[in-house]
Amino acid sequence: MKRFCLAVVAAAMVALFWAGSAPAAAQSYPDKPIKMIVPFPPGGPIDTIARLVAQNLWASLGQQVVIDNRPGAGSTIGTKAAAAADPDGYTLLFGSSGSLAVAPALYTSFDLDPHKAFAAVASVALLPHVFVVAPSVPATSLAEFVAYAKAHPGKLSYASAGAGNQTQLVAELLKAKAGIDIVYVPYKGSAASITDLLGGQTHMTIDGLTGLYPLIRDGKVRALAVARPTRWPPLPDVPTMAESGFPDFVMDAWTGVVAPAGTAPDIVAKLNAAINDGLASTETQAALAKFSAIAKTGSPEDFRAFLAVEIPKWAEIVKLAGAKAD
Repeated sequence: MKRFCLAVVAAAMVALFWAGSAPAAAQSYPDKPIKMIVPFPPGGPIDTIARLVAQNLWASLGQQVVIDNRPGAGSTIGTKAAAAADPDGYTLLFGSSGSLAVAPALYTSFDLDPHKAFAAVASVALLPHVFVVAPSVPATSLAEFVAYAKAHPGKLSYASAGAGNQTQLVAELLKAKAGIDIVYVPYKGSAASITDLLGGQTHMTIDGLTGLYPLIRDGKVRALAVARPTRWPPLPDVPTMAESGFPDFVMDAWTGVVAPAGTAPDIVAKLNAAINDGLASTETQAALAKFSAIAKTGSPEDFRAFLAVEIPKWAEIVKLAGAKAD
């Protein structure tokens, strides 16, 4: 009986130790630099937004956040590296719709379930997609474009930034929903696809507003619709997909921060608060606007719920498009 009582007391002391040590660890976090893996090359919009978040975290938490670019294999290399890291809060992944939603469905050898591999920390930004046509296309609305495409099956083409790229997937979704036959022309990157659109080699493309907005503003391409729930303020006259006859057609690209599964909830909460504080600043919102990005704040639970919808949504579109890459 005496030994039993001693065992109970010892177990209680161990429980108290661990109960007290977890908050203490979170209070001292971070006490060294944090690494944020970006699974894309330096210089692009996602990398630039990640660096903006890293600067805000540094200012809020008092520790440097080092960007670790690990591009390759359609973002899968960096994503796997982040998933395999210790769940101590010192390795984060700057994820996106491409790396967390499209890649798992696109790469058959990418045996990683984002829901199980990561803890959602915070959403960061939305990057709207816009449908544009070359000036030679006789359509001033999406309805007119669809009608023209149906009257000329196989005569129009669309450009994308590459096979399996979100620009292809969104276009294929439009084709399926509208019942139109448009020839797919893949390119190596958005710049090349937009160049040929301007030159008249292709007729339509769907891409982020970052590169297309100046061309829309200057009348070099014609915007027909934005694939988001509300109109985009700099283009108030461009309707949404729902307004154009395609309800529930919301296909924003997005970014957010995740941590390896098992990261302590109080550390996740601390990171979330710091990221949201940074996104609330007018300076950060102005910087995001340069990339036609919109800040998206919320709790870790909000981001987890968002991922639960977005990941299967993009997987279905990959399946619809028949896209595979390995």
